[in-house]
Amino acid sequence: MAAERPLNNTVKDMTHGTPWKLILGFAVPVFLSQLFQQLYNTCDSLIVGHFLGTDSLAAVSSSGNLIFLVTSFFIGAMMGAGITISKYFGAKDLDSVSRAVHTELALAIVSGVVLTAVGVIFTPTFLRWMDTDPEIMDEAVSYFRVYFSGALSIVLYNAFKSIMNAVGDSRRPLYYLIFSSLLNIGLDLLFVGAFHWGVWSAALATTIAQTVSVLLCLVQFLKKDTVYCIDIKKLRFDGPILREVLRYGLPAGIQNSVIGFANVIVQKNINSFLKLATAAYGSYSKIEGFAFLPINSFTMALTTFIGQNLGAGEYERAKRGSRFGIISAVLLAEAVGLIIWIFSPVFISAFSKDPGVIALGVKQARTEAFFYCLLAFSHAVAAVCRGAGKAVVPMAVMLAIWCVLRVTYIEVMMHYIHEIQYIYWAYPITWGISSVIFLCYYLFSDWVHGFVKGRGELAEAE
Repeated sequence: MAAERPLNNTVKDMTHGTPWKLILGFAVPVFLSQLFQQLYNTCDSLIVGHFLGTDSLAAVSSSGNLIFLVTSFFIGAMMGAGITISKYFGAKDLDSVSRAVHTELALAIVSGVVLTAVGVIFTPTFLRWMDTDPEIMDEAVSYFRVYFSGALSIVLYNAFKSIMNAVGDSRRPLYYLIFSSLLNIGLDLLFVGAFHWGVWSAALATTIAQTVSVLLCLVQFLKKDTVYCIDIKKLRFDGPILREVLRYGLPAGIQNSVIGFANVIVQKNINSFLKLATAAYGSYSKIEGFAFLPINSFTMALTTFIGQNLGAGEYERAKRGSRFGIISAVLLAEAVGLIIWIFSPVFISAFSKDPGVIALGVKQARTEAFFYCLLAFSHAVAAVCRGAGKAVVPMAVMLAIWCVLRVTYIEVMMHYIHEIQYIYWAYPITWGISSVIFLCYYLFSDWVHGFVKGRGELAEAE
């Protein structure tokens, strides 16, 4: 093991101290960070809908699930490095932490270049496959292509963030996102509101702001007093570390891509109800994104907490933290769901004043909101599994239930009963089934020893 580097005061060792305080202390900055990150695309929708109208709003909305599909695999793969780093940081093996950091960033650079090419070249093909309304096709293509011209920044920022989160540093991503989100809003207002450049300029604003976030992260990572400091000359793939990263990250990447693919199928069926339904679905998705930020914050904190403590061999402590995180996520989700159910007309009308858009958005919100507790439970247990090195488990469950079963249900219902309400019900139904499966796994499996086999394999490889 290499000599220990000094740790700056933003890094947090979660193997000591009261579990619930540590999880809360990590989750709050993550929540605020995700809140500002959510502002990126939401401001695009709000400003585009206000200045450019329903057609342009539908163009932005039509690309949302497609963007998630194309980016989700690479971002999910970054989770594998985060899990690896949190495990070695918990075990105080800082040499392996450094090797994992450099491997993740090398992987992010390659992934970002590939993602840019795929996103820019295949945009029209993807959108035609999704049956995008011809009236909004040109605007959707322009938005999507400009957005993916900055794909390298998207992947790099998520890599930097996963590294910082893995060592308990959830504050710096917050600081960077506050600045870049405010920049994004200002550029949106300038490009769309003042210059009237069109829907593509909203994507340009997001790309510029995301690039600024990456530059801010890079300045921090080049400092020598941090546990995750980098040396540009050392950016390369470390064989044993890369295999471990891929073992944890590929299931998360596949899981995200599968969910993204299922959402594209859902979007395709939504598009069959034409542009008002597309705009309503996109507007509700933005609201749900905000609504679920507190829950996502707890799940990210859980993954880091579990990873560090299992890496340190603190099994009972990991169990106590997991129970607190799961219960908190479920209670928060139900409280947020009640708020969404009551105020959904107000929230939807912020994106569009069209009565048809509002009516459809409210219908979806009031179908799904009371069942957020089920979605929260599934995500929380999945976070525990990933933190324990059991990333294949949530991948398998979500592939089977959130993709295969959900898509099958929607395709059958749309074939026999072409009513949009049945698409909305696909979500609560599949959330409930996955929650039952996750509950059984959490209660009856030996998830706390998920790293034991992996550590032995890595030692042999070295």
